[in-house]
Amino acid sequence: MLERELYNRDLLIEKLKHQLAGLRRNQFGSRSERLDQLEMRLEDEEIAEAAEAPTVGTEVETGSAQSHEPAKPSRKSLPDHLPRHDEILSPGEACLSCGGGLKVLGEDITEELEYVPGRFVVNRIKRPRMACTCCERMHQAPLPSRPIEKGRPGPGLLAHVLISKYGDHLPLYRQSQIYAREGIELERSTLAGWVGQSARLLEPLAEAIGRHVRQGQAIFADDTPMKMLAPGKGRTATARMWAYVRDEHGWSGSAPPAAHYRFSMDRKGEHPADHLAGYRGFMHADGYAGFNRLYDTGQITEVACMAHIRRKFVDVQTVSGSAIAQEAVERIARLYAIEKAIRGKPPDERAAVRQARSRPVFEDLDAWLQTQLTRISGKTPLAAAIRYGLTRMKKLETWLTHGVTELDTDVAEQPFVQFFCGFGGFSRHASTIFA
Repeated sequence: MLERELYNRDLLIEKLKHQLAGLRRNQFGSRSERLDQLEMRLEDEEIAEAAEAPTVGTEVETGSAQSHEPAKPSRKSLPDHLPRHDEILSPGEACLSCGGGLKVLGEDITEELEYVPGRFVVNRIKRPRMACTCCERMHQAPLPSRPIEKGRPGPGLLAHVLISKYGDHLPLYRQSQIYAREGIELERSTLAGWVGQSARLLEPLAEAIGRHVRQGQAIFADDTPMKMLAPGKGRTATARMWAYVRDEHGWSGSAPPAAHYRFSMDRKGEHPADHLAGYRGFMHADGYAGFNRLYDTGQITEVACMAHIRRKFVDVQTVSGSAIAQEAVERIARLYAIEKAIRGKPPDERAAVRQARSRPVFEDLDAWLQTQLTRISGKTPLAAAIRYGLTRMKKLETWLTHGVTELDTDVAEQPFVQFFCGFGGFSRHASTIFA
């Protein structure tokens, strides 16, 4: 009886440790997922070090054994496309010692990088009203097409506001403050109106990129939660941003890669069904049940994600140091090594290599996981990771026979793709083409 209680207690402790590790990772992030904080810390250290270092050009005591000249930073040449403004500093035309004339032997050029703040300009469109000298009929040229009819902003200003908000993450109220320093009063509500009207102008472009993505033989799908203000509720609501990515770099496809983003108030499965209506092909995705109605149509073939499987074992190994979890990670690494070798190859060649080299590793991994599951308690986090892996691997077998598919959905999760999620904030959907 006592042994049973101790066993149940150990299981509970292991489960709680696993949950705690997951909560810590979600809140604080792992080292690899918090590079931005690391970069900020390194930046602060560099600033402090530069402040304490002697100024370049100051004399250093050579007699002290402790003194040494700081290493000079390597400088890259300034871009050729930048305009150059020359300032000539002449010593004069006569020698200060004897009064003789001076001749030029050469010159030293020191380049200084300067910044001139952006300037507002007012474009005035003058349209003379003309009258015919014979019939007195009035004539006047029509106004050219403008982004916002009867509005003041030009296309360059609108582009600057949008890039500042969604590319540089500069809120509209801060932009308003910046413009105020230039003597331009642009209220936040005015800027918000411009952003909304610009969104309508960009709808056709977003639709075109969405069609481009849906024309791919294989796409990657993912979604991420977004906090959204919910007036009257006293708290924020959780909305979703859906990402659909086409990227054919892995098999040397000729179509440019692109990402299509859609926004929804919730995570119901009806949203991806609407977003991908009419699509036929392969879809790389996680195990979200809301995608099932897409697979039930028979037009979309599910391709599971090995990275999600691997992540479960990494979590277990990190918390408990499990040898089984570690071996699972190592076996999965063999599949990724093969994928790395065939990246960029034609689809037929990729499929042939997978059949010859990847399939034995894949099937051996599946059999090994099933064996390990019978040897451990079914209530442990490791058993849960194994069951998840076995379930998802059944949905990954398609990857072995089709060279246009990939081993995971990382393309849709890469930070440089998720960065563009900000564009979804001003439209019901948004898209971008990325290199």
